[in-house]
Amino acid sequence: MSDVTAIENFVKKHKALKQEIAKVIVGQEDVINQILISIFSGGHSLLIGVPGLAKTLMVNTIAQALGLDFKRIQFTPDLMPSDILGSEILDEDRRFKFIKGPIFANIILADEINRTPPKTQAALLEAMQERAVTVAGHNYKLELPYFVLATQNPIEQEGTYPLPEAQLDRFMFAINLEYPSFQEEVDVVKATTTDLKVSVNSLFSPQEIIDFQNVIRRIPVADNVIEYAVAMVSKTRPNSDAAANLVKEYVDWGAGPRASQNLILAAKTHAATNGKFSPDAEDVQAVATSILRHRIIKNYKAEAEGVTDEAVIKSLF
Repeated sequence: MSDVTAIENFVKKHKALKQEIAKVIVGQEDVINQILISIFSGGHSLLIGVPGLAKTLMVNTIAQALGLDFKRIQFTPDLMPSDILGSEILDEDRRFKFIKGPIFANIILADEINRTPPKTQAALLEAMQERAVTVAGHNYKLELPYFVLATQNPIEQEGTYPLPEAQLDRFMFAINLEYPSFQEEVDVVKATTTDLKVSVNSLFSPQEIIDFQNVIRRIPVADNVIEYAVAMVSKTRPNSDAAANLVKEYVDWGAGPRASQNLILAAKTHAATNGKFSPDAEDVQAVATSILRHRIIKNYKAEAEGVTDEAVIKSLF
């Protein structure tokens, strides 16, 4: 199959996938789009939202529709690395046998990742980066495609361990979940207070997803689009000559090169989902907010004057 045919096929399957997810999830279209972009780009996402916004249900539904194995890990302050990676036990023949932990799945929902200590966070982040885990000196490869969706509650700060900036940088997207609109909430209540069960059909196989990821990586990008993405990231660095005025005043630290890589990868996937064979500056802008949001560290002045991440990012366009 040629890459052009593969992209046309991808557009059809992406549309069918969104219809399948919409059977269960009401609204949240923008959030679902971004999660799907990060899956087909091969990245991970951080979902930030208050409890009860169907984060777990959303991930479970997406995993079912993609035909992927899904596991949920509820992070707590007493969770140990071995609880998620797995551990070696002595079997009846007195031989060591490795029992795989919940991290061995295609889609992992890391619920409330900021509730667990740094040691356990680090174990998950190694798996995210290397697509492998090391236990007792043995290296175990994780099955591809492999995708971590972590959730974080922005209102609770007591008894939490915020993710360090270097670890936040491993997430391709930081996606904010907002409350549903009045009509959406009415529809949610109607749909979830009856005994009607909705079945979600799986439309993909794991190999198909890997093939689409490879096709998307092969999409050509014009030099001026790559330069546009790199220039946008350079403008987030307050010490750079190219820094935007708002950045110089309100930002302490800007985004690193991983942001530029992710902007181009996500722009390719965004272009592909819209049936385009090469991304342009609009595709970069469409994904910029969620890619840069968690990579820009604002100063106390920005907090005091209520300058939002979105306002800083919009000033870069």
